[in-house]
Amino acid sequence: MDDAAAKLGQFLCKYDAPVAADARYALKTLADRFPTATRIVYDNYNALVVGFGASDKVSDAILSIAVYPRYVTLFFLRGARVTDPNGLLEGSGSKVRHIKLKSISLLQTAEVGALIDAAVASAPKPFPLEGKGPLIIKSISPNQRPRRSAP
Repeated sequence: MDDAAAKLGQFLCKYDAPVAADARYALKTLADRFPTATRIVYDNYNALVVGFGASDKVSDAILSIAVYPRYVTLFFLRGARVTDPNGLLEGSGSKVRHIKLKSISLLQTAEVGALIDAAVASAPKPFPLEGKGPLIIKSISPNQRPRRSAP
């Protein structure tokens, strides 16, 4: 295991076991689906975020997984442009939409898969065609909200 993967594992250990397991599942699902994507990790104040993009530039990120104390969220970073016939996307901002994966199995549904496909197809810079995308720890916030849910 490389250093970045070990650090990501340490970040996930801060969460309650069910949330950490859901996060690992979501991250593996997207990494398996997009093996050439660069994964950019931000252990921020509010959440642990892993972006998937064509390079290490934030502006090239297409999707991200955000881990909160009670659930995992799939963000579509240009989701306002994605057609959502089933009304799954939440948010009203000018760019970003999201789906709370309170049931992680939602990630495997055809409807969510179609949204992911649409987001990737509409990205200004596509994922590389070959190679294995790197995992990069971009920032670690010195101050963070608690990662475990309150009892």
